[in-house]
Amino acid sequence: MTVRVGVIGTGMIGTQHVHRLAREVVGSSVAAVFDVVADRAAALAQEVGATSAGSWAEVVEDADVDAVLIASPGDLHAEQVLACLAAGKPVLCEKPLATTAGDALKVVQAEVAAGRRLVQVGFMRRYDPGFRDVKAAIDGGAIGEPLLAHAVHRNASVPDAFVGEMSLTDSLVHEFDTFRWLFGQEIVATTVVAVRHSPLAAHLRDPQIVLLELGNGAVVDAESFVNCRYGYDVRCEVVGSTGTVALDNPRTTIVLGAGRRGETVPPDWGVRFGRAYQDELQAWIDALAGGATVAPGASDAWDGYAAISVAETAVASFGLHARTEVQLVERPDLYIREAGR
Repeated sequence: MTVRVGVIGTGMIGTQHVHRLAREVVGSSVAAVFDVVADRAAALAQEVGATSAGSWAEVVEDADVDAVLIASPGDLHAEQVLACLAAGKPVLCEKPLATTAGDALKVVQAEVAAGRRLVQVGFMRRYDPGFRDVKAAIDGGAIGEPLLAHAVHRNASVPDAFVGEMSLTDSLVHEFDTFRWLFGQEIVATTVVAVRHSPLAAHLRDPQIVLLELGNGAVVDAESFVNCRYGYDVRCEVVGSTGTVALDNPRTTIVLGAGRRGETVPPDWGVRFGRAYQDELQAWIDALAGGATVAPGASDAWDGYAAISVAETAVASFGLHARTEVQLVERPDLYIREAGR
């Protein structure tokens, strides 16, 4: 069975997804694409033998589209996901699921009303081999009881459009999902710690540190530094009662010379997490081909709602200069039963 996918949004990540689905992912094809930059979408559609739609709604409604991948701007996600649910079509939505917890909750409520999960959220770190090794070490008891964690999330730079609290809502939202997943616990409170800001990015509050408190008492300190200048650097260490497990950047060629030892740092997220994106898409397509609607272990609508709720709480913590508690509705049984939680 070939799963015919419609893609909404053909910016950088959307174009990469189209190429993977058309050329690399087994069992998929691209049936239709849409972007507000019509010429770009049309050229991409011609390249992969897809239809260039006149609107995102046309992609959702297209009878030749079995499932939809959303890679549009975040403030459009909730509306587009809800349209996919109304059409009964599985959807993989890039993070965030929505830009507000209220809108994300609407997606959760729509799935509950329908009685089945159709939404997968693109938190691709769950498919990264390194993060999976960390998860396996924790779940297998290799470090005893996990007590705390340290995390680093650094970008060489970000575009001028990256402003305000986006380090919390667009970058660290990955950590919010990652550590909920690694520890198997909800984040119950956040504290944003004021630190000295880099003079190279005066328009941003950069870097930032967020303390995350989990439901079982574990604590994570997560650093966001989106203008570190030297590369894309994502690392973490989980400290347990009998040991630790640490994730570094993937090893590359070591260069020795002139009395120095060096190795490269990934330049951007596309290089660092390229395999994770590929594996995420393959798992999604495999699930759809097998009759499921969400890949096993993937982030679902509840995870998307929880992550943006934590992000909102972190923004509030920064504004209040105080610890702020995360307010979640009770997890619906749909997500406990079908996600095996």
